[in-house]
Amino acid sequence: MSTDLPGAAGAVSLASEDVARLIRWADDFPQSGVRFADLTPVFADADAFRDVVDALVAVGRHADLVAGIDARGFLLGAGAARAMGAGVLAVRKAGKLPPPVHSCSYSLEYGTATLEIPADGIDLTGRRVLVIDDVLATGGTLGAAVELLEAAGAEVVSVAVVLELEALGGRGRLPDRPLTSLLTI
Repeated sequence: MSTDLPGAAGAVSLASEDVARLIRWADDFPQSGVRFADLTPVFADADAFRDVVDALVAVGRHADLVAGIDARGFLLGAGAARAMGAGVLAVRKAGKLPPPVHSCSYSLEYGTATLEIPADGIDLTGRRVLVIDDVLATGGTLGAAVELLEAAGAEVVSVAVVLELEALGGRGRLPDRPLTSLLTI
């Protein structure tokens, strides 16, 4: 956890306790050797979901747009944006948006992928963005999302995740970013 905003530490601590209590682990999913962190039970618990959203809002309150990464980041991003009075942008997996799109390909712990955002209809120039995802593992997804948003003219003011898998070193791919993880394992 790294946050310097007043009041954010308490919100993050409360959310961290909820996540640690409710997370479900699935070994060898989606492939052998991967231990999947299922946050579905956290999101399904009304109090825990509220605590997680409150913590994300506390660390991203200087943003005017929330970018939620496909797919669980959509749930978190929409909740945080609504609470903040900000807009929300879905950062999609390749092929889910009509052209034209901005795209960025990256590698992750078990393959490669591409993220996209619309190239038309949303002017990101100068927008202050909070980027939200569920899990930080190797950092490929978050790094690509930040690169994509900045290439489109946005200013990424904060990055937040529910769970950070510290042993995979993802934080190292975002060294110059304010990055908050609600729970680090």
